[in-house]
Order: sequence, then structure tokens, then C-alpha cells
Amino acid sequence: MAKDANEGLENCAMLLLTLGPDDASEVLKHMSPREVQKLGAAMAKLPPQPRERVEKLVEKMQLYAAHGSHIEPDEETIRVMLTKALGDERAANLISRVLQGSDTAGIESLKWMDAATAADLIKNEHPQIIATILVHLEYDHSGEILKHFTERQRNDVLLRIATLDGVQPTALKELNEALTRVLSGSTNTLKKTSMGGTRHAAEILNFVGNAAETAILDNVREYDPDLAQRILDEMFVFDNLMDIDDRGIQVVLREVQSDQLVLALKGASPEMREKIFKNMSTRAAEMMREDLESKGPVRLSEVEGAQKEILKVARRLSEEGQIVLGGKGGDDSFV
Repeated sequence: MAKDANEGLENCAMLLLTLGPDDASEVLKHMSPREVQKLGAAMAKLPPQPRERVEKLVEKMQLYAAHGSHIEPDEETIRVMLTKALGDERAANLISRVLQGSDTAGIESLKWMDAATAADLIKNEHPQIIATILVHLEYDHSGEILKHFTERQRNDVLLRIATLDGVQPTALKELNEALTRVLSGSTNTLKKTSMGGTRHAAEILNFVGNAAETAILDNVREYDPDLAQRILDEMFVFDNLMDIDDRGIQVVLREVQSDQLVLALKGASPEMREKIFKNMSTRAAEMMREDLESKGPVRLSEVEGAQKEILKVARRLSEEGQIVLGGKGGDDSFV
């Protein structure tokens, strides 16, 4: 089964390279980040392919294409393809990852683990190792993992993330050794990966909950007040939706379920509620007001969960260029 899966991934990578940057980028636009990362890595590792295999693949897919005698992927082709599909900013970080080959293989395995399991696996590593691992994971996943650490460890790790200015290839090797993974290849030609920093720390803090967020920021503030303020300036929370223009709010609302919006608005300011209502039809706004009034007390954690899901939608729409975001990233009380 694993062999079949690897062959299928390799065939997909070969097919995209056959299509060329323009057509392949249109395909990549419809894939998830994880799918794009897998395919990008597969393309980067694909050896030169003979014409016979290309023809067989094209025939199997019932495609007809005129191509050279073989496919010989290069970094520039992959770079152009990913940049056309995702844009400069989103592609830059992904390109640096997929062209690193197996040096993040150990970290990849953590992406498929639940937060508790991943936290248990890495909690005894040096805080710098943990910080470097977390900057390779999705922000919400990293935030969930941090919740399973002690307060002291959370503070230490987040501070290291905020002051991390990049990841050297040798550090990636150390990560995989810590995760007992087998490494291959050389890092001599690899470039430093631009990860970490205040933006990364802020994005992770958006998902740790209010109590942990406050404690961590207080700790950073003791170490460096200016650093703490820079992190705060980068954070993005529900009330920051106020900074989105009306057209942008309408775009967001089209992708949010009504029950999710009701939950989110239970913990929103009156100003935030009014901004939402005025961007709905009169009838929809009336129904939403009625739903809010009739809904009893709900846990703050449920409200925060709904707000975070809406924030994910807003971030995605911003990355896709559909809206422009206007910066600050719970305990189980009731609202």
C-alpha cells in the first residue's frame, strides 16, 4: 500500500511537471497546503524521467502532450510553479521547506498527531529544539501543543520562537535526530529557512487561549517590553474584524455558518455585532438578533472556538486576496 501511495504521488508530481508552470499552478490552487507541500517535495526529489514513462503516464491519464525526451525537474521550475499558484509571500516559506528534502521528515510526522501526543513526544527536548519544531507546524496546532506544557515551559518556548530569526540546516538535522528519524542528503547547498520571529509567535499565541496568552506575554514583557509589544501588534483577534471594510465582511459572512456566527457574536462587543448586522439583509439581521437573544449562556471556550474558526476563514480569504485584514491574536467562564 505504501509503495502504491508513493508511486501515485510521484506520478502526480511527474504529471504536474509535464503540464508546465502555467497549467500546473492552476491545479495547485485548488489543493490544500499539505497537499501542495507533499507534491512540491515530490517534485523536488523526482529524478530525471525517461520519455517512455512519461508517455505511459500520459496514455494512462488519456492525455496527449508534446514534451521533450524526458522530465528533468529543477528548483526554478518548482519555484515558479508554486509562486504562480500561491503568490510570493505564501510560496516563499513553502519553497524553502520542500527544497530541503528529507531534513523535515521527522517534523512532518508530528503534523498528523493530535496535540497531546505531539506534546508528550517533544516535551523533554531542549526548549530551543521545541521552538524550532513548533515553527514548522500550523499555528493552531502549535498553540494546542503549547497548552500541554507547563507554564514555565510555555513561556520559555514562546520567547525563543519570538526571537528566532531563522533555522539553519544543521538545526533541522538536530531536530530529526531528536525525533529519531533517519536523515539523508547533504545540507551544504541549503539556505537558511526564514521562520520564527514575532509574527510567528503572535500567530501561535492566537490559539493558546486568553489565560495562557496573558501569562506568556507577561513573561516576555519582563524579558523585553519592546518585544512583547511587537508580538501584540502582530496578533489578530475577533475584534480586529472591525478593521475590515463592509465588502470584506460580506465576503467573510458568505462562508460562515449561521450557528457558528451566533456563537461567535455571543462574546463580541456591541460595535462588532452592529458591524455584522449592517452587512446582512434586514431579515437575516433580525433573525440573528432573535437567535442571540434566545440562546442561553454558553461557555467562553465555545465562543472562542467559533471566533477562531471565523478568523481562519478571514485569514484564508486575506491570503487569497479576496479581503484586506485590518493585529491581536479561553478559561471556561460564561458569557
